[in-house]
Amino acid sequence: MPEDNRADDVKKVLADLKSIEDRKQSLIADLLRQREAAIKDFDEKLAKLGYHGNSGKRKRNHHRQAEPSTGAPAQPKGKAKA
Repeated sequence: MPEDNRADDVKKVLADLKSIEDRKQSLIADLLRQREAAIKDFDEKLAKLGYHGNSGKRKRNHHRQAEPSTGAPAQPKGKAKA
């Protein structure tokens, strides 16, 4: 009998954990929907004020862009030959 009781307890705990995880996932999904709606609303308000976001421009940064590979070996940086 104690083994049956323990098995029932384990099943109950596992069921509780599953219900908690399901609830957690539904709350996360709800928060993401609310966040998306708030962002959309805010973007609409900004558009009414005349703000046009990034409009497809790339962000500027201080890093050099990688040069396309031409297959030729790169020239080592060093002293220039005269």
